[in-house]
Amino acid sequence: MATFTTTDGTQIFYKDWGTGRPVVFSHGWPLNADAWDEQLHLVASHGYRAIAHDRRGHGRSSQPWQGNDMDTYADDLAQLVDHLDLRDAVLVGHSTGGGEVTRYIGRHGTARVGKVVLLGAVPPLMLKTDANPEGLPVEAFDAIRTGVGADRSQFYADLSLPFYGFNRPGATVSKGVSDAFWLMSMQVGIKGALDCIRAFSESDFTDDLARIDVPTLIAHGDDDQIVPIGASGLKSAELVKDATLKIYQGAPHGLVGEFKERFNADLLAFIAD
Repeated sequence: MATFTTTDGTQIFYKDWGTGRPVVFSHGWPLNADAWDEQLHLVASHGYRAIAHDRRGHGRSSQPWQGNDMDTYADDLAQLVDHLDLRDAVLVGHSTGGGEVTRYIGRHGTARVGKVVLLGAVPPLMLKTDANPEGLPVEAFDAIRTGVGADRSQFYADLSLPFYGFNRPGATVSKGVSDAFWLMSMQVGIKGALDCIRAFSESDFTDDLARIDVPTLIAHGDDDQIVPIGASGLKSAELVKDATLKIYQGAPHGLVGEFKERFNADLLAFIAD
């Protein structure tokens, strides 16, 4: 099992498959690197080096009491990139992972980055404020905190349905996908899980997005019930210079079914371009 230790003593688990140009994946809440396994295998099979880590507090990484915030997540990613001496890397972030990637660039720049992919990502700001009326009210995130604190097992099982759009009429429901979501979610330490809710909902990435100066693909489903596209993908595409925006009609938040196949094809094409 590959791990490295951050400057504050946190042990971070990561996968490192294949050789070639590095493609680094950052996962969403409340999952871990396993959520990217199919994409890791895909890019490694096409001649790239595929890397994904478990965010602190998640999966097989340490569960520290401190540091469960977006700045530290970004610094952990930077230390992974430095530890592996990655150059011209493609950074791919889904949901909270998209915030992590964006904040990484805001804090560390693009000296080691060649391209960026933001999929269903939380930037620029999920929380509704006077300056961000399209965001979600704080009560929505308070409800998540309540669910995690009261009965997180049932909460995660229920969350998998809107996450993958399984609650939509006519949806092809996969119990296996939902079970995998629950399993990954239950590996998150409760302190890290609760802290991360604040990190992904209240972090403002507006200035970080403006610092992205490499080719960027912003991909988002227009039926995303977790990170609605209006306050996220559409706004980010306006803030990132020369970004390419791909809107997946009818697609949910989580990669599943036809949406997954379309994104996989777009990901390979963007990396190779």
